[in-house]
Amino acid sequence: MAFTRATGKHRRPSRAARVGANVAGIATLTAAGVVAGVAAPAFAASPDDAQRPEDTGLTQAVVLSDRVADGVGEQAQMQQGSADQAAAREQAESEAKQQAALVKKRADEAKRKAEAERAEAERAAREAERKRLNAFVMPIAGSFVSTTYKATSGLWSSGSHTGVDFHAGEGSVVQAVGAGTVVEAGWGGAYGNNIVIQHNDGTYTQYGHLSSISVSAGQTVTPGQQIGLSGSTGNVTGPHLHFEARTAPTYGSDIDPVAYLRAHGVNI
Repeated sequence: MAFTRATGKHRRPSRAARVGANVAGIATLTAAGVVAGVAAPAFAASPDDAQRPEDTGLTQAVVLSDRVADGVGEQAQMQQGSADQAAAREQAESEAKQQAALVKKRADEAKRKAEAERAEAERAAREAERKRLNAFVMPIAGSFVSTTYKATSGLWSSGSHTGVDFHAGEGSVVQAVGAGTVVEAGWGGAYGNNIVIQHNDGTYTQYGHLSSISVSAGQTVTPGQQIGLSGSTGNVTGPHLHFEARTAPTYGSDIDPVAYLRAHGVNI
C-alpha cells in the first residue's frame, strides 16, 4: 500500500539540503564576481552551527563579500597611491630635465654671445691695427714747412731743394711717417746723420741732419715711432729736419713731400 504524508504540516529541510542550498547561493554570488575566490571559508563548520538554526550560507557569503570589497578597495587605493607617486616622480623628472635644458640653452647662448663679442673685438682690433699701420703722420708733430720743395739756392748742389725742411730745434723727436723697414741709418754726406725707410706701398722717405739715430738698417718701424732726434749735422745753416719722399732709396728719385703726405692722409 502506498505511503501518504499528511497534509498541512511540513518538516524543516534536512541539514544536507540546507548545505546544498548554501553552496548553490555562494556559487551564484561567486559567478557574479561578489565573493570571487574567497567564498570557500564559508564552508568551515563552527561550533555554533547547531545553535544558529537560521544562519544561512547566503549571509556568510554577503559578509565575506563585504570583507573582500574592503580589501579590494584598500588595494585599489594603494595602487592609486603608487600610480600618483609614479606620476609625480615622472612630472618632477620631466620638469628637472626641462630646467636643465633651459639652463644649458642659456649657457650655450651666453657662450655664443661671448665668442661673437670676442671675435668682433679681435676683428675691430685687427682693423684698428691695420689702419694704424697704414696711417701716416707728420715727421715732427706740430711742426711746419720752413723751406718748400724745389726752392732754388746755391746752398744745394743740384741748384734746388730736393725735399722740404721742417722747423725744429735741436733735439726734437723725429718719427717715422709710416710703417716700413729701415734701409739706411748712418752718415749721409751733405745730409749728415740720416735715415731712409722703405714703406709698405713701395715708396721711401728720408730724414736728414739728425743729431742722433735710434734705429738700425733692417729694423721695422710703425707710424709715429721715434727714429731719432733733429739736429744740424751735414750741410746746414742751423738745426731743422730735412725730409724727402722718394720712389727709390737713392738720391735723385725725389717727389713732392707735401703732396706725398697729403696723399697718405696727413693734414699738412
